[in-house]
Amino acid sequence: MKQLGADDVRQVDIEDEMQSAYIDYAMSVIVGRALPDVRDGLKPVHRRIMYAMYDLGITPNKPHKKSARIVGEVLGKYHPHGDTAVYDTMVRMAQDFSYRYELVDGHGNFGSIDGDSAAAMRYTEARMDPITTEMLTDIKKNTVDFIDNFDGTLQEPEVLPAKVPNLLINGSAGIAVGMSTNIPPHNLREVIDGVIKVIDNPELETTELMKTIKGPDFPTGGIIMGRKPIKSYFETGRGKVKVRARTEINEIGNNKYQIIVNELPYQVNKAKLVEKIAKLVRDDKIDGITDLRDESDREGMRVVIELRQGINPQVVENKLFKQTRMQTTFGVIMLALVDGEPKVLGIKRVIEHYINHQKEVITRRTKHDLNKAESRAHILEGFKKALSNIDRVVELIKGAEDTSAAREELIAEFGFSKKQSKSILNMRLSRLTSLERTKIDDEYEELQEKISYYKSILASEDKLLGIVKDELKEIKEEYSDERRTEIRDQNIDLEMEDLIEEEDIVVAITKDGYIKRTSLDTYRNQHRGGKGVIALKTKEDDLAKDIYVTSTHNYLFFFTDQGRIYRMKGYQIPEGGRQAKGIPIINLLDLDPEENITSVVPISEFKEDQYLFMTTEQGLVKKTSLEEFNTNYTGLIGLGLNEGDRLVDAKLTTGEEEVILGTKEGLAIRFSEKEVRNMGRTAKGVKGISLQNDDKVVGMDIVDDDKELLVITNKGYGKRTPLPKYRAQKRSGKGIITLKETERNGKLIDIKTVKDEEVILISKEGILLRTSAAEISKTGRNTQGVTVMRLSEDDQVVSVGYINESDKVSNQEEEKEESKEEQQEEQQEEQQATEE
Repeated sequence: MKQLGADDVRQVDIEDEMQSAYIDYAMSVIVGRALPDVRDGLKPVHRRIMYAMYDLGITPNKPHKKSARIVGEVLGKYHPHGDTAVYDTMVRMAQDFSYRYELVDGHGNFGSIDGDSAAAMRYTEARMDPITTEMLTDIKKNTVDFIDNFDGTLQEPEVLPAKVPNLLINGSAGIAVGMSTNIPPHNLREVIDGVIKVIDNPELETTELMKTIKGPDFPTGGIIMGRKPIKSYFETGRGKVKVRARTEINEIGNNKYQIIVNELPYQVNKAKLVEKIAKLVRDDKIDGITDLRDESDREGMRVVIELRQGINPQVVENKLFKQTRMQTTFGVIMLALVDGEPKVLGIKRVIEHYINHQKEVITRRTKHDLNKAESRAHILEGFKKALSNIDRVVELIKGAEDTSAAREELIAEFGFSKKQSKSILNMRLSRLTSLERTKIDDEYEELQEKISYYKSILASEDKLLGIVKDELKEIKEEYSDERRTEIRDQNIDLEMEDLIEEEDIVVAITKDGYIKRTSLDTYRNQHRGGKGVIALKTKEDDLAKDIYVTSTHNYLFFFTDQGRIYRMKGYQIPEGGRQAKGIPIINLLDLDPEENITSVVPISEFKEDQYLFMTTEQGLVKKTSLEEFNTNYTGLIGLGLNEGDRLVDAKLTTGEEEVILGTKEGLAIRFSEKEVRNMGRTAKGVKGISLQNDDKVVGMDIVDDDKELLVITNKGYGKRTPLPKYRAQKRSGKGIITLKETERNGKLIDIKTVKDEEVILISKEGILLRTSAAEISKTGRNTQGVTVMRLSEDDQVVSVGYINESDKVSNQEEEKEESKEEQQEEQQEEQQATEE
């Protein structure tokens, strides 16, 4: 063994060497294994499998052969890697749920959509699928380059002729080094029509192309939600396509439903999906499912999900979309090799590369056919010339010493080429008959026409492209089928509210900061003067403070006494029973220790020309555009406050409203919000009412002259007064009387504008009364009002809410009639109020 000397040792930088070696490895993986060629849409292993089957003659019209035979051929001649990799690839090429247009016709167990593996290669058989023959058509006509195989003993095609636009119709997926590709399959008919459109109009816009190629067409069907991601990857080569299972909801009687799953998103394992749904039911993450079974058979897929009586099937379906692979995202990365270099391509660029490949294939095929025709015509010209001089040709051949001498003499005397002279010497005597002479003349004329046609193709790009179009139309006619995947216009992003049934709710807050939501149906309507029902079981020394009626899907803007605004959805507030005390609101909102919620404004959507109008205890008012709060951030400053002041109330307005403020001492002021300019979030505002002594603002509402102003006192008294009774004033006035205050009726605690609304009162002991505003007496401004809610000796009203007629959910419980004694008391109080 040779000893290494100093001259045999080379000093290298380890970092440079590692970098160089890794780049070589990476490029080997990228080019030789993981990425498809843009021209035929195949990776090397797919191309080698197809060529090996072609070389073995396992065509669609021949019997199937053992898969092990094919795998062995591929391994031994072209692909020196593991047999499992080759067989697994061939299996996928034969699966109708993996390939949109299968390239292998499998015979035997080739796996299932449930994730079942294929049988061993010694048991299965395969042959080329009919469409695969189109991928290899004319490969022997010098249409593509051939390269050495791994050991240099054989030649294999660098790319296939691919009359079929395989990259788009079957897609591709692969992970290389530092990059990956994920190209969705498309419909053959649409792709071919799109290619023809691009040939006819090279400047075709993406939007026009999308009218022909609608988007992905997965072998398993499904529903694509939204066209915007499709346009994105059409233009840039990248996009995220949301795919849903195809379902139907059937009513099976007695208010029971079942959800039927007929199609799944691409590459979703049905058995694992069913297992996942069952686990979610066991873990109580999805409620309402009573039965789950797979009824799939040869006719198609059918997974049945039965629901409990009274369960909303749409909500359960949305939960399944959210929590299982019944909805998936297909991340499109259209990365392919272009001249050996990986590039991300839009769909039009892919089509252009395919067209260029077909132009080259047809050009090379035409040149091959032209050379063959010209070569044959050249021989026939020799035959014709020889037949015209047949006697001298025969004499010359007979007199020659040998074949070589005869060939030389023919060339010398008649000017034949070597090929012509050789063919003449090999010509049989039967060709000398009159019939054979005629055949030679006819063949020669036919060849001249072909030669002329081939030359015209090579001379005209339009004619060349016409052939591309004609051949594509033949492919479409033979192999096209209907689209399987539906594309819907709407784009969906399942938010949590899609999983929550929309319903009206009551949100209750206590003085000590406990909060809960309860379905509005929990509280039946009562007549005025009723005693109410327990709505909030407060802890000791805690008092019920505020209630708000909204929807589970609305935003709730929480305004604090320190002028900050927090927001959350209605469904995010934990639900509690009628007598539950709720949870500390600090568990939901990042409140400061001394910060308290003073007002809540439900927001269904953010619109232009909407404002938040706020008022403070000291009578300041402020108006700010709602758009300034359309952010995911929470805890924003809503307004600046003077020392000792606190935010009392906030309303959503249009900027054109009139507002009315009420004070503890029974005064009210009405003015236009136009008198208050739009201010930034941190501004303090301007004076809305001039207060006297220790008076303070307790409530605010929007004016509607078709309504009445409802005033409620802390002792449960109230009344309605028509709003036209309150004349409009300039902002910052002292206001006018809205309630005659006495020891009996107490201090004003809130004002509301009402018409047909239902009113909800809550006391500090947690008693809630829901009653119709129409049942509360309508009287003048300077009156005491009547009893609206009966209170115990130490109890008092702390909050008033109401339900808009448009938002009201019909009450499921029947109203209970009040006792005759209560009705008599009401009549007496109304009479007394009228006299006063």
